[in-house]
Amino acid sequence: MSDSGFSSLFHPKIVPNREELLRRLEAPRRDGRRIVFTNGCYDILHPGHVDLLERARALGDVLVLGLNSDDSVRRLNKGPGRPFNSFAARAFVLAHLASVDLVTGFDEDTPLELIRVVRPHVLVKGGDWAPESVAGREVVEAEGGDVHCLPLLEGFSTTGLARRIAELGRRGLM
Repeated sequence: MSDSGFSSLFHPKIVPNREELLRRLEAPRRDGRRIVFTNGCYDILHPGHVDLLERARALGDVLVLGLNSDDSVRRLNKGPGRPFNSFAARAFVLAHLASVDLVTGFDEDTPLELIRVVRPHVLVKGGDWAPESVAGREVVEAEGGDVHCLPLLEGFSTTGLARRIAELGRRGLM
């Protein structure tokens, strides 16, 4: 990925490419460990993110987090100036969470191709997604896996936080 910026923000949980990701998943898969996959932008980490990642991790043994590249976030039209934090910064912060075992990026509009590589036993999204609209659902279910759309922690969203910060700036309170 062109915007990975792995140079200065290194953490051993950050996996720079799919070949390395496959290598790191060999032992857990061989040992019969349940691999869980989730994905997102995780632009400004907040309690809702941490809660969802903890509950996702509890559904298996290894949590792989697919992180949208900066270009991918921009294509999602999350708002002006998004992402606020670069891929490298977002990956670095997420890699420090105990619930996250591996962080890897994807540049496509959806994580479908990454899910095909990971072949998780469990696919997790937030409850704002309908199960039938989750990218990769068919792939996971075809291999006997489960798809979970977990309820979100009420009152926390990056978009809401960005709006509050922008409003404070407009009112000269920042």
